[in-house]
Amino acid sequence: MAPPPSTDPAVPAWLQERLETAGGRVPFHTYMEWVLHDPEHGAYGSGRLRIGPDGDFATSPSLGPEFASLLAPQLAEWLEVIEGPLALVETGPGEGQLALQLAEALAANCPALAGRCSLVLVEPSPGLAERQRRRLAAAPLPVRWASFEELAAEPVRGVVLAHEVLDALAIERIVWDGSLWRCQEVVLHAGADGAFALRLEPGDPLPPEASAALAPGGPLSGVLGPGDPRFAEGRRPVGWCTELHPGLLPWLGACAAALGEGHLLVIDYAHEARRYYAPQRSAGTLMAYRAQQASGDPLREPGHWDLTAHLCMESLEAAALAAGWRPLGGRRQGEALLALGLAERLHGLQQGSAAELASLLARREALLRLVDPLTLGDFRWIAFARGPLAAEAALPRFLRDPQPVDAAPAA
Repeated sequence: MAPPPSTDPAVPAWLQERLETAGGRVPFHTYMEWVLHDPEHGAYGSGRLRIGPDGDFATSPSLGPEFASLLAPQLAEWLEVIEGPLALVETGPGEGQLALQLAEALAANCPALAGRCSLVLVEPSPGLAERQRRRLAAAPLPVRWASFEELAAEPVRGVVLAHEVLDALAIERIVWDGSLWRCQEVVLHAGADGAFALRLEPGDPLPPEASAALAPGGPLSGVLGPGDPRFAEGRRPVGWCTELHPGLLPWLGACAAALGEGHLLVIDYAHEARRYYAPQRSAGTLMAYRAQQASGDPLREPGHWDLTAHLCMESLEAAALAAGWRPLGGRRQGEALLALGLAERLHGLQQGSAAELASLLARREALLRLVDPLTLGDFRWIAFARGPLAAEAALPRFLRDPQPVDAAPAA
């Protein structure tokens, strides 16, 4: 069901002014774009959010270099099949930790490849870009910042990495009113005391082409349980909410224009349509995060909380195909990292000395957190290729079966 009205009593002056200018209500995707990506007031755009165990939320690279060192061989495998200058492009690079860790791993283990590779960071937030510049000042690879539009003028060849990026694209939140789907809106309400509050309310009907995808038997309808009374003859309970992802196709198209040849790796939370639109997920996947806390209220302290919604696998693949990408497959992060040698690395930690015990235990804890199926291990890794090599792209290493630990080379 729809989340309750926001309990936050204060509407920021900047948001109140924008809503009043817009007639007192805007589609949810407009609100989400404002509160996340506005360069002055947005949680990301202003650089207000902090990423890491001591920040607003932790990511895999923020736990240490193990994630990047396991990922780097996959990226190197893709880069090695391309001749000439190469680019490792990271979109939404956060604090710059992953970019630096990958640059260091490539320089240490693939020096010839690193010698023709540069880092390109696509970061729209000036605040985050400044923190990235400080962190990457001593990076072993050349670094530059550019937008997809700037790269499209002279497309690069290499790999694009989108780690926890697409879940921050503004979503269309939709609600079932008993007969049709409506786009949810954020509405400014004036109380009897003159104070303003935000409310979520049904708005205009969803366009017919989008509604058809969610109809029984449609590509996004999911697999409904037989005999479920709430879904008999396609009916859903009034107030049933979910999300659509109109930003995927434009983003994937812009990414394709920036990359003349190479691979795209998306690492994000995602569900198949049968899970995404399952009966029990009656409030969708939208969540807010701040200071390591989660909230189901997307209207709370606008501009100070991260808002995120899972991806739908079928929606992502359809948008990728439409944008000219060839899907190569995907799997959960835990399985991907095992294929890239995580079990071998854990086994190698057993060979350390007693003097290294504290360090070895910390590394073991970080590795186990990366594959924990209840948290980071449930991320999806989804690969795509484009350009002349796309038709011949081999099965990515992270999709292959891992070697038995005793048959693998020593760590």
